[in-house]
Amino acid sequence: MAHDADDAARFRLTVVDQALRLFAEQGYEATSVDEIAEAAGISRRTFFRQFRSKEDVIFADHEFQLALAAEFLTQARGDPWEVVCAAVVQVFERFTQLREIAQRRYRVVRQVPALREREIVTVFRYERLFTDYLRDRLPDAPDLARVQFTATVTATHNYLLRRMVRGESDAGAADLRVELAAIPRGAAGGSGADELVVAVFPRDMPPRQIADLVTQRLGSL
Repeated sequence: MAHDADDAARFRLTVVDQALRLFAEQGYEATSVDEIAEAAGISRRTFFRQFRSKEDVIFADHEFQLALAAEFLTQARGDPWEVVCAAVVQVFERFTQLREIAQRRYRVVRQVPALREREIVTVFRYERLFTDYLRDRLPDAPDLARVQFTATVTATHNYLLRRMVRGESDAGAADLRVELAAIPRGAAGGSGADELVVAVFPRDMPPRQIADLVTQRLGSL
C-alpha cells in the first residue's frame, strides 16, 4: 500500500512539474489541459481523474503536504507546541527537496491574481490544521495563544521558504528550527477578547484586496 501511495505521489508530481514548466513558458491562461496532459504523457481523462482544474495542478503538492502534516500530528507524541514546530519543519524540508517545483510555482503564482488568492487560502488551511491540533491537545490553553503561535510559525516558515525560492537565501531546516525555537509557547493570557490574527500576503497585493480576503477568512479561524 505504501508503495502504491509513493507511485501515485510521483505520478502527480510529474504532472505538476510539466504543468508548471508550460505555465512558465507559455503563460497560465494560454496553456490548456490538453497540452499539460500531452507533456505528462497521459490522457485528458486521466488528468481529470487526478485534478479538477489547472489551478488544482499548481497546488497539488500542497494538498499532499497538508495530508502528511495531518497524519504526523495524529501520530506524534510529546509537547504539542514542539509537535507543531516539528510538523512545520517537515513541510519545509519536503519543499526544499522539490525546490525547482517550488520556484516555478512562485513565479507563476506571482503573475496570476486568482492563484495568489488560492495561495493565501492555503496558508490559512495550514494555520487551521495546527490551531485545531492545539485546541484538541491543549484545551485549557488560551485560544489567543494558540492562534498567535500557529500564525507565527506558519509565517516564519513561509518567509524563509519565499526567500529560498527567490534565490535570496540558502536557509535550511536547521535555520527554521532556530527561528521557531524563539517563538513563545503559550505566552498569551486571557480569553482572547482582543484576538490577533497574523497573515502573510504578497507584497504587491492591493490593500483593498487584502482587507476583503481577511474579512472573508476570519470566520474560519
